[in-house]
Amino acid sequence: MKTLKDVLFIALQHLLPQHGLSRLVGKLTHCRWRPLKNALIRRLVRAYDIDLTEAADADPDAYPSFNAFFTRPLKAGARPVADDPRAVVSPADGRLSQIGTLTGEWLIQAKGRDFSATALLGDADLGRRFADGAFATIYLSPRDYHRVHMPYPGRLREMIHIPGRLFSVNDATAEGVDGLYARNERVVCRFDTDAGPMAVVLVGALLVAGIETVWHGPVTPPTARRIQRWRYDDRDIVLARGAELGRFNMGSTVILLLPEDTVAWRRQAGDRVRVGEALGHIQA
Repeated sequence: MKTLKDVLFIALQHLLPQHGLSRLVGKLTHCRWRPLKNALIRRLVRAYDIDLTEAADADPDAYPSFNAFFTRPLKAGARPVADDPRAVVSPADGRLSQIGTLTGEWLIQAKGRDFSATALLGDADLGRRFADGAFATIYLSPRDYHRVHMPYPGRLREMIHIPGRLFSVNDATAEGVDGLYARNERVVCRFDTDAGPMAVVLVGALLVAGIETVWHGPVTPPTARRIQRWRYDDRDIVLARGAELGRFNMGSTVILLLPEDTVAWRRQAGDRVRVGEALGHIQA
């Protein structure tokens, strides 16, 4: 149930210069002035009780900028990947806000609010490939590890950058803004797997200052006015389960899509998950 505070927060987001504010935050988070960046990092560590023991470098002052800390790598072995070769693993640390099966092309955003795969992916033909398929939506909070990893082995076929708004993606906004994930700026990564097509969607949000992938580097900013597509049929980009795929410069949401009758989920909405943990298994 939305509170007055939630209603006012959503109304304010409609009025804010979302992209301008997010780019301003991006400049701040890349600042290398030691007093400022150290103060910002230490404040984040205290506010969200971040576990530094699993970071590759546990000294918060050692990072050249706030963003370098926010996207920090972890120690080797900090995120073991499920051994089962048929496991579909979590692509990110965070909370499963929704997980389940599409109804036709429709995914659940929140109670009483759905959105279509076609709207999310920006392509009707691609959306139809996931009709009655499986989906999982993972929300990353500021305390979480912010690199995104492969949920299942696959060969990259296409990347699509879809410009859009930058609403917050917390629970209040998900419950109050229609088609939230299909309205926000996002990067769609389409793979071929032995179970069929797979899409991993990195969704931008308010104060998210950029999205990167390992094969392309920064995708946004800048933000184009039209949908941009990159095809990789002539490049042999194959990523293993658990391999790094990309990252958020600040936090947001990852949505995973798989075809009909391919995966049996073993987790449920509300669960906390970490990279490499099994969410479900590909069915024979």
